[in-house]
Amino acid sequence: MKSKSLTTMIIAGLVLGIIAGFIINTVATAETAKTYSQDISILTAIFLRLIKMIIAPLIISTLVVGIAKMGDAKTLGRIFSKTLFLFICASLISIALGLVIVNIFQPGNGINFVAHDAASVAALKSEPFTFKVFISHAIPTSIVDAMARNEVLQIVVFSIFLGCGLAAIGDKGAPIVHMLDSLVEVMLKITGYVMLFAPFTVFAAISAMIAERGLGVLVSAGIFMGEFYMTLGLLWIILVGATFATIGPCAFRLTRGISEPALLAFTTSSSEAAFPGTLKALEKFGVSPKIASFVLPIGYSFNLVGSMAYCSFATIFIAQACNIHLSTGEQITMLLILMLTSKGMAGVPRASLVVIAATLNQFNIPEAGLILLMGVDPFLDMGRSATNVMSNAMGAALVSRWEGEHFGEGCRGKVPQPTETLRSENV
Repeated sequence: MKSKSLTTMIIAGLVLGIIAGFIINTVATAETAKTYSQDISILTAIFLRLIKMIIAPLIISTLVVGIAKMGDAKTLGRIFSKTLFLFICASLISIALGLVIVNIFQPGNGINFVAHDAASVAALKSEPFTFKVFISHAIPTSIVDAMARNEVLQIVVFSIFLGCGLAAIGDKGAPIVHMLDSLVEVMLKITGYVMLFAPFTVFAAISAMIAERGLGVLVSAGIFMGEFYMTLGLLWIILVGATFATIGPCAFRLTRGISEPALLAFTTSSSEAAFPGTLKALEKFGVSPKIASFVLPIGYSFNLVGSMAYCSFATIFIAQACNIHLSTGEQITMLLILMLTSKGMAGVPRASLVVIAATLNQFNIPEAGLILLMGVDPFLDMGRSATNVMSNAMGAALVSRWEGEHFGEGCRGKVPQPTETLRSENV
Protein backbone atom coordinates (compact mmCIF):
# COMPACT_ATOMS: atom_id res chain seq x y z
CA MET A 1 0.00 0.00 0.00
CA LYS A 2 1.38 3.37 -1.00
CA SER A 3 2.11 5.89 1.76
CA LYS A 4 -0.43 8.45 0.53
CA SER A 5 -3.11 5.77 0.28
CA LEU A 6 -2.37 4.58 3.83
CA THR A 7 -2.53 8.14 5.15
CA THR A 8 -5.90 8.63 3.47
CA MET A 9 -7.20 5.40 4.98
CA ILE A 10 -5.98 6.41 8.46
CA ILE A 11 -7.74 9.77 8.20
CA ALA A 12 -10.88 8.00 6.95
CA GLY A 13 -10.70 5.65 9.93
CA LEU A 14 -10.37 8.64 12.26
CA VAL A 15 -13.42 10.42 10.82
CA LEU A 16 -15.56 7.28 10.71
CA GLY A 17 -14.50 6.41 14.25
CA ILE A 18 -15.64 9.80 15.56
CA ILE A 19 -18.99 9.44 13.78
CA ALA A 20 -19.56 5.84 14.93
CA GLY A 21 -18.54 6.60 18.50
CA PHE A 22 -20.80 9.64 18.69
CA ILE A 23 -23.80 7.69 17.33
CA ILE A 24 -23.29 4.81 19.76
CA ASN A 25 -22.82 7.17 22.69
CA THR A 26 -26.02 9.03 21.72
CA VAL A 27 -28.45 6.19 20.96
CA ALA A 28 -27.13 3.27 23.06
CA THR A 29 -27.34 2.73 26.78
CA ALA A 30 -24.28 3.30 28.93
CA GLU A 31 -23.89 -0.45 29.41
CA THR A 32 -24.08 -1.13 25.67
CA ALA A 33 -21.57 1.64 24.92
CA LYS A 34 -19.17 0.25 27.51
CA THR A 35 -19.51 -3.26 26.07
CA TYR A 36 -18.87 -1.94 22.55
CA SER A 37 -15.83 -0.03 23.77
CA GLN A 38 -14.37 -3.14 25.41
CA ASP A 39 -15.06 -5.40 22.42
CA ILE A 40 -13.85 -3.09 19.64
CA SER A 41 -10.69 -2.28 21.64
CA ILE A 42 -9.50 -5.80 20.84
CA LEU A 43 -8.44 -4.46 17.42
CA THR A 44 -6.33 -1.78 19.06
CA ALA A 45 -4.78 -4.31 21.43
CA ILE A 46 -3.87 -6.62 18.53
CA PHE A 47 -2.23 -3.81 16.56
CA LEU A 48 -0.22 -2.51 19.52
CA ARG A 49 0.91 -6.05 20.33
CA LEU A 50 2.09 -6.46 16.74
CA ILE A 51 4.00 -3.18 17.02
CA LYS A 52 5.56 -4.23 20.33
CA MET A 53 6.50 -7.53 18.67
CA ILE A 54 8.78 -5.76 16.18
CA ILE A 55 10.10 -2.89 18.33
CA ALA A 56 12.89 -4.78 20.12
CA PRO A 57 14.43 -6.56 17.10
CA LEU A 58 14.08 -3.38 15.03
CA ILE A 59 15.86 -1.21 17.61
CA ILE A 60 18.64 -3.73 18.20
CA SER A 61 19.31 -4.35 14.51
CA THR A 62 19.18 -0.72 13.38
CA LEU A 63 21.08 0.71 16.34
CA VAL A 64 23.83 -1.93 16.34
CA VAL A 65 24.35 -1.67 12.57
CA GLY A 66 24.36 2.13 12.77
CA ILE A 67 27.02 2.16 15.50
CA ALA A 68 29.13 -0.52 13.81
CA LYS A 69 29.15 1.47 10.55
CA MET A 70 30.22 4.70 12.23
CA GLY A 71 33.74 3.37 12.12
CA ASP A 72 35.33 4.67 15.31
CA ALA A 73 34.63 5.68 18.89
CA LYS A 74 35.40 9.33 18.12
CA THR A 75 32.52 9.57 15.64
CA LEU A 76 30.19 7.78 18.03
CA GLY A 77 31.14 10.07 20.90
CA ARG A 78 30.66 13.17 18.77
CA ILE A 79 27.19 12.13 17.61
CA PHE A 80 26.18 11.05 21.11
CA SER A 81 27.29 14.35 22.67
CA LYS A 82 25.35 16.35 20.06
CA THR A 83 22.28 14.17 20.61
CA LEU A 84 22.46 14.53 24.39
CA PHE A 85 22.93 18.32 24.18
CA LEU A 86 19.96 18.65 21.85
CA PHE A 87 17.70 16.54 24.06
CA ILE A 88 18.64 18.46 27.21
CA CYS A 89 17.77 21.75 25.49
CA ALA A 90 14.46 20.31 24.23
CA SER A 91 13.63 19.05 27.73
CA LEU A 92 14.27 22.44 29.32
CA ILE A 93 12.21 24.25 26.69
CA SER A 94 9.23 21.88 26.92
CA ILE A 95 9.05 21.80 30.73
CA ALA A 96 9.54 25.57 30.96
CA LEU A 97 6.87 26.19 28.31
CA GLY A 98 4.38 24.09 30.29
CA LEU A 99 5.14 26.11 33.43
CA VAL A 100 4.83 29.46 31.65
CA ILE A 101 1.50 28.72 29.94
CA VAL A 102 -0.17 27.24 33.02
CA ASN A 103 0.93 30.27 35.07
CA ILE A 104 -0.38 32.72 32.48
CA PHE A 105 -3.84 31.16 32.04
CA GLN A 106 -4.19 29.49 35.49
CA PRO A 107 -6.81 26.92 34.43
CA GLY A 108 -6.97 25.44 37.95
CA ASN A 109 -8.05 28.64 39.71
CA GLY A 110 -11.57 28.55 41.11
CA ILE A 111 -11.91 24.75 41.11
CA ASN A 112 -11.30 24.53 44.89
CA PHE A 113 -10.70 20.80 44.71
CA VAL A 114 -11.11 18.77 47.90
CA ALA A 115 -10.38 15.03 47.74
CA HIS A 116 -13.00 12.79 49.31
CA ASP A 117 -11.95 9.50 47.73
CA ALA A 118 -8.46 8.86 46.45
CA ALA A 119 -9.06 5.20 45.64
CA SER A 120 -8.97 5.84 41.89
CA VAL A 121 -5.36 6.99 42.04
CA ALA A 122 -4.15 4.43 44.54
CA ALA A 123 -2.92 2.14 41.78
CA LEU A 124 -0.45 4.71 40.51
CA LYS A 125 3.03 3.92 41.73
CA SER A 126 4.72 7.16 42.76
CA GLU A 127 8.13 5.85 43.77
CA PRO A 128 10.43 8.80 44.46
CA PHE A 129 13.18 9.33 41.93
CA THR A 130 16.68 8.35 43.01
CA PHE A 131 19.86 7.62 41.09
CA LYS A 132 19.53 3.97 42.13
CA VAL A 133 16.02 3.78 40.67
CA PHE A 134 17.20 5.31 37.41
CA ILE A 135 20.16 2.92 37.08
CA SER A 136 18.00 -0.12 37.85
CA HIS A 137 15.58 1.00 35.15
CA ALA A 138 18.29 1.77 32.59
CA ILE A 139 20.79 -1.09 32.92
CA PRO A 140 19.51 -4.53 31.88
CA THR A 141 20.25 -7.65 33.88
CA SER A 142 19.21 -9.71 30.85
CA ILE A 143 18.65 -8.53 27.29
CA VAL A 144 16.09 -11.32 26.86
CA ASP A 145 14.13 -9.97 29.84
CA ALA A 146 14.41 -6.41 28.51
CA MET A 147 13.12 -7.50 25.10
CA ALA A 148 10.28 -9.46 26.68
CA ARG A 149 9.14 -6.36 28.59
CA ASN A 150 9.97 -3.93 25.74
CA GLU A 151 12.17 -1.82 28.01
CA VAL A 152 13.37 0.59 25.34
CA LEU A 153 16.08 2.23 27.45
CA GLN A 154 17.58 -1.13 28.45
CA ILE A 155 17.50 -2.34 24.85
CA VAL A 156 19.29 0.84 23.78
CA VAL A 157 22.01 0.37 26.41
CA PHE A 158 22.65 -3.23 25.31
CA SER A 159 22.65 -2.25 21.64
CA ILE A 160 25.23 0.48 22.24
CA PHE A 161 27.56 -2.00 23.94
CA LEU A 162 27.06 -4.59 21.20
CA GLY A 163 27.56 -2.04 18.43
CA CYS A 164 30.76 -0.70 20.03
CA GLY A 165 32.05 -4.24 20.50
CA LEU A 166 31.43 -5.16 16.86
CA ALA A 167 33.09 -1.94 15.67
CA ALA A 168 36.12 -2.69 17.86
CA ILE A 169 36.76 -6.20 16.50
CA GLY A 170 36.57 -5.05 12.88
CA ASP A 171 36.39 -7.74 10.21
CA LYS A 172 35.67 -10.51 12.72
CA GLY A 173 32.35 -8.86 13.49
CA ALA A 174 31.43 -8.31 9.83
CA PRO A 175 29.26 -11.47 9.55
CA ILE A 176 27.16 -10.41 12.55
CA VAL A 177 26.79 -6.86 11.20
CA HIS A 178 25.75 -8.28 7.82
CA MET A 179 23.21 -10.56 9.50
CA LEU A 180 21.73 -7.68 11.52
CA ASP A 181 21.66 -5.51 8.38
CA SER A 182 19.54 -8.19 6.72
CA LEU A 183 17.36 -8.32 9.85
CA VAL A 184 16.70 -4.58 9.45
CA GLU A 185 15.30 -5.17 5.96
CA VAL A 186 13.16 -8.06 7.18
CA MET A 187 11.75 -6.05 10.10
CA LEU A 188 10.92 -3.09 7.86
CA LYS A 189 9.09 -5.45 5.50
CA ILE A 190 7.15 -6.91 8.44
CA THR A 191 6.40 -3.34 9.53
CA GLY A 192 4.77 -2.74 6.16
CA TYR A 193 2.50 -5.72 6.73
CA VAL A 194 1.58 -4.60 10.25
CA MET A 195 0.78 -1.07 9.07
CA LEU A 196 -1.99 -2.44 6.85
CA PHE A 197 -4.01 -2.84 10.05
CA ALA A 198 -3.52 0.80 11.07
CA PRO A 199 -6.78 2.25 9.60
CA PHE A 200 -8.87 -0.38 11.41
CA THR A 201 -6.96 0.31 14.61
CA VAL A 202 -7.57 4.04 14.35
CA PHE A 203 -11.30 3.46 13.84
CA ALA A 204 -11.46 1.12 16.82
CA ALA A 205 -9.46 3.36 19.18
CA ILE A 206 -11.39 6.56 18.43
CA SER A 207 -14.87 5.03 18.30
CA ALA A 208 -14.29 3.13 21.58
CA MET A 209 -13.11 6.25 23.39
CA ILE A 210 -15.97 8.47 22.23
CA ALA A 211 -18.64 5.75 22.58
CA GLU A 212 -17.84 5.30 26.27
CA ARG A 213 -16.87 8.84 27.26
CA GLY A 214 -18.76 10.92 24.71
CA LEU A 215 -17.84 14.25 23.23
CA GLY A 216 -19.21 15.89 26.37
CA VAL A 217 -16.02 15.18 28.30
CA LEU A 218 -14.18 17.38 25.80
CA VAL A 219 -16.61 20.22 26.41
CA SER A 220 -16.59 19.98 30.22
CA ALA A 221 -12.80 20.02 30.35
CA GLY A 222 -12.43 22.18 27.27
CA ILE A 223 -10.53 25.03 28.92
CA PHE A 224 -7.85 22.81 30.42
CA MET A 225 -7.54 20.73 27.26
CA GLY A 226 -7.56 23.76 24.97
CA GLU A 227 -4.80 25.49 26.90
CA PHE A 228 -2.65 22.37 26.98
CA TYR A 229 -3.11 21.78 23.26
CA MET A 230 -2.16 25.41 22.73
CA THR A 231 1.03 24.61 24.68
CA LEU A 232 1.69 21.70 22.34
CA GLY A 233 1.00 23.97 19.36
CA LEU A 234 3.60 26.45 20.57
CA LEU A 235 6.01 23.59 21.12
CA TRP A 236 5.50 22.45 17.53
CA ILE A 237 6.16 25.99 16.29
CA ILE A 238 9.42 26.06 18.28
CA LEU A 239 10.46 22.62 16.97
CA VAL A 240 9.69 23.43 13.34
CA GLY A 241 11.26 26.88 13.70
CA ALA A 242 14.49 25.49 15.15
CA THR A 243 14.63 22.86 12.41
CA PHE A 244 13.94 25.47 9.71
CA ALA A 245 16.71 27.70 11.07
CA THR A 246 19.17 24.79 11.01
CA ILE A 247 18.40 22.84 7.84
CA GLY A 248 16.41 25.34 5.77
CA PRO A 249 12.99 25.28 4.04
CA CYS A 250 13.18 21.52 3.56
CA ALA A 251 12.09 21.36 7.21
CA PHE A 252 8.53 21.57 5.89
CA ARG A 253 9.17 18.56 3.68
CA LEU A 254 10.32 16.69 6.77
CA THR A 255 7.17 17.76 8.63
CA ARG A 256 5.00 16.42 5.81
CA GLY A 257 6.97 13.18 5.78
CA ILE A 258 6.49 12.65 9.52
CA SER A 259 2.79 13.54 9.41
CA GLU A 260 1.67 9.94 8.86
CA PRO A 261 3.60 8.43 11.82
CA ALA A 262 2.54 11.40 13.98
CA LEU A 263 -1.12 10.88 13.00
CA LEU A 264 -0.81 7.20 13.89
CA ALA A 265 0.71 8.09 17.27
CA PHE A 266 -2.11 10.60 17.83
CA THR A 267 -4.94 8.20 17.08
CA THR A 268 -3.47 5.23 18.98
CA SER A 269 -1.96 7.31 21.84
CA SER A 270 1.26 5.36 21.35
CA SER A 271 4.65 6.70 20.30
CA GLU A 272 5.85 3.12 19.88
CA ALA A 273 3.28 2.54 17.13
CA ALA A 274 4.96 5.26 15.09
CA PHE A 275 8.58 4.15 15.57
CA PRO A 276 8.98 2.02 12.43
CA GLY A 277 7.22 4.57 10.21
CA THR A 278 9.29 7.42 11.64
CA LEU A 279 12.51 5.54 10.94
CA LYS A 280 11.50 4.93 7.32
CA ALA A 281 10.36 8.55 6.87
CA LEU A 282 13.69 9.88 8.17
CA GLU A 283 15.70 7.70 5.81
CA LYS A 284 13.44 8.71 2.91
CA PHE A 285 14.02 12.37 3.82
CA GLY A 286 17.77 11.87 3.62
CA VAL A 287 18.94 11.23 7.18
CA SER A 288 21.58 8.50 7.02
CA PRO A 289 20.47 5.18 8.54
CA LYS A 290 23.41 5.15 10.96
CA ILE A 291 22.28 8.47 12.52
CA ALA A 292 18.52 7.84 12.34
CA SER A 293 18.89 4.41 13.94
CA PHE A 294 21.10 5.86 16.69
CA VAL A 295 19.26 9.08 17.59
CA LEU A 296 15.66 7.85 17.32
CA PRO A 297 15.79 5.01 19.91
CA ILE A 298 17.64 7.26 22.37
CA GLY A 299 15.00 9.94 21.78
CA TYR A 300 12.28 7.50 22.78
CA SER A 301 13.88 7.36 26.22
CA PHE A 302 15.20 10.90 26.69
CA ASN A 303 13.26 13.24 24.40
CA LEU A 304 9.57 12.85 25.21
CA VAL A 305 8.96 16.60 25.08
CA GLY A 306 5.17 16.37 24.79
CA SER A 307 5.01 14.27 27.95
CA MET A 308 7.43 16.56 29.79
CA ALA A 309 5.39 19.67 28.94
CA TYR A 310 2.30 17.87 30.23
CA CYS A 311 3.98 16.92 33.51
CA SER A 312 4.82 20.52 34.38
CA PHE A 313 1.49 21.88 33.09
CA ALA A 314 -0.62 19.29 34.93
CA THR A 315 1.32 19.51 38.20
CA ILE A 316 0.82 23.27 38.51
CA PHE A 317 -2.82 22.87 37.38
CA ILE A 318 -3.47 20.50 40.30
CA ALA A 319 -1.71 22.86 42.71
CA GLN A 320 -3.93 25.72 41.48
CA ALA A 321 -7.05 23.57 41.82
CA CYS A 322 -6.06 22.75 45.41
CA ASN A 323 -5.35 26.44 46.17
CA ILE A 324 -1.66 25.76 46.77
CA HIS A 325 0.71 28.52 45.70
CA LEU A 326 4.18 27.56 44.53
CA SER A 327 6.87 30.24 44.49
CA THR A 328 9.08 30.90 41.49
CA GLY A 329 11.94 29.15 43.26
CA GLU A 330 9.81 26.07 43.91
CA GLN A 331 8.71 25.97 40.27
CA ILE A 332 12.33 26.18 39.10
CA THR A 333 13.13 23.31 41.46
CA MET A 334 10.20 21.40 39.93
CA LEU A 335 11.64 22.03 36.47
CA LEU A 336 14.99 20.52 37.50
CA ILE A 337 13.30 17.53 39.18
CA LEU A 338 11.20 16.85 36.07
CA MET A 339 14.35 17.05 33.95
CA LEU A 340 15.50 13.92 35.79
CA THR A 341 12.32 12.01 36.61
CA SER A 342 10.97 12.29 33.06
CA LYS A 343 13.96 10.35 31.70
CA GLY A 344 12.59 7.11 33.09
CA MET A 345 9.19 7.35 31.41
CA ALA A 346 9.85 5.06 28.46
CA GLY A 347 8.13 1.71 28.85
CA VAL A 348 6.25 2.67 32.03
CA PRO A 349 2.45 2.25 31.78
CA ARG A 350 0.60 5.58 32.21
CA ALA A 351 4.07 7.07 32.62
CA SER A 352 3.06 10.74 32.69
CA LEU A 353 0.61 10.20 35.55
CA VAL A 354 3.25 8.24 37.47
CA VAL A 355 5.78 11.07 37.09
CA ILE A 356 3.14 13.67 38.05
CA ALA A 357 2.22 11.64 41.15
CA ALA A 358 5.88 11.53 42.21
CA THR A 359 6.26 15.28 41.62
CA LEU A 360 3.11 16.12 43.60
CA ASN A 361 4.53 14.15 46.51
CA GLN A 362 7.75 16.20 46.41
CA PHE A 363 5.84 19.47 46.92
CA ASN A 364 3.18 18.27 49.39
CA ILE A 365 0.38 18.61 46.83
CA PRO A 366 -2.42 16.05 47.35
CA GLU A 367 -1.92 13.12 44.98
CA ALA A 368 -5.70 12.74 44.91
CA GLY A 369 -5.67 15.76 42.60
CA LEU A 370 -4.86 13.31 39.83
CA ILE A 371 -8.60 12.58 39.81
CA LEU A 372 -8.96 15.86 37.92
CA LEU A 373 -6.89 14.42 35.06
CA MET A 374 -8.30 10.91 34.84
CA GLY A 375 -11.24 11.74 32.58
CA VAL A 376 -9.33 13.71 29.97
CA ASP A 377 -5.89 12.10 30.16
CA PRO A 378 -6.57 9.69 27.24
CA PHE A 379 -7.44 12.64 24.98
CA LEU A 380 -4.36 14.56 26.09
CA ASP A 381 -2.17 11.49 25.63
CA MET A 382 -2.98 11.60 21.92
CA GLY A 383 -1.39 15.03 21.52
CA ARG A 384 1.56 14.13 23.73
CA SER A 385 2.34 11.03 21.67
CA ALA A 386 2.23 12.89 18.33
CA THR A 387 4.48 15.64 19.73
CA ASN A 388 6.99 13.08 21.00
CA VAL A 389 7.21 11.54 17.53
CA MET A 390 7.69 14.90 15.81
CA SER A 391 10.37 16.07 18.26
CA ASN A 392 12.39 12.87 17.94
CA ALA A 393 12.25 12.97 14.14
CA MET A 394 13.39 16.58 14.06
CA GLY A 395 16.11 15.82 16.59
CA ALA A 396 17.51 13.14 14.29
CA ALA A 397 17.42 15.57 11.35
CA LEU A 398 19.25 18.26 13.34
CA VAL A 399 22.01 15.89 14.44
CA SER A 400 22.32 14.64 10.87
CA ARG A 401 22.67 18.22 9.58
CA TRP A 402 25.28 19.03 12.24
CA GLU A 403 27.23 16.02 10.96
CA GLY A 404 27.38 17.67 7.53
CA GLU A 405 24.66 15.66 5.79
CA HIS A 406 22.51 17.25 3.10
CA PHE A 407 18.85 16.52 2.41
CA GLY A 408 18.48 17.76 -1.15
CA GLU A 409 16.38 20.60 -2.51
CA GLY A 410 15.67 23.42 -0.07
CA CYS A 411 18.32 22.33 2.42
CA ARG A 412 21.04 24.62 3.68
CA GLY A 413 24.64 23.61 3.31
CA LYS A 414 26.91 22.28 0.63
CA VAL A 415 25.66 19.44 -1.53
CA PRO A 416 28.22 16.60 -1.30
CA GLN A 417 30.02 15.92 -4.57
CA PRO A 418 30.04 12.36 -5.95
CA THR A 419 33.73 11.98 -5.13
CA GLU A 420 33.11 13.11 -1.55
CA THR A 421 30.21 10.71 -1.19
CA LEU A 422 32.29 7.83 -2.54
CA ARG A 423 35.18 8.68 -0.25
CA SER A 424 32.90 8.78 2.82
CA GLU A 425 31.37 5.44 1.90
CA ASN A 426 34.80 3.88 1.48
CA VAL A 427 35.78 5.15 4.90
